[in-house]
Amino acid sequence: MTTPETPCTAFEGERRIAAGPLAQVALTVKKVIDRGARAPVLIFNDLTSEQIELDFRGGSKDALARLAEPAPAACVPPASGAPRGPGRPKLGVVAREVTLLPRHWDWLNRQPGGASVALRKLVEEARRANVGKDHARGSQEAAYRFMSTMGGNLPGFEEAARALFANDAERCRQCMAAWPADIRDHAAKLATEAFATARA
Repeated sequence: MTTPETPCTAFEGERRIAAGPLAQVALTVKKVIDRGARAPVLIFNDLTSEQIELDFRGGSKDALARLAEPAPAACVPPASGAPRGPGRPKLGVVAREVTLLPRHWDWLNRQPGGASVALRKLVEEARRANVGKDHARGSQEAAYRFMSTMGGNLPGFEEAARALFANDAERCRQCMAAWPADIRDHAAKLATEAFATARA
């Protein structure tokens, strides 16, 4: 979920133009767009490297007001009188289809509380057991997402990506050495976080 406090970084072409909370970065980006950006302006979430799309129509206050608007609800309870579907939307429980073999369904149905309770317990146990691996994978994916968006056409990109996923920090740094400074530095920061998490 993106909020006005989400840490992010904005680029105008190869040049980093702002970094910090989204509300602060949005104001800088708005000024750049209003003066006429010389290159495409992209804003990246610092945690995931996903691009953040903002509506810059109107003045700065209009743009900031739209940042503060709540995101649409993921699940809306049915109107009173309408038939209820599966799940418990008021609690955030949403029904989705799961495909399993008959022996899996048999085992799940024999568990205390039934299949849904058993599946939730299994998911929570897996999340706890794999928190380190999941964090390391998320850091690698964030670094790769930024590298491929901003450096996909730069020399050494493929080798840098291979080094990232091989946890070879030195090789990754060497492959990005010729990249434009701001792109290289941000990619190196993300990659360093990924290497640190993988070692941990």
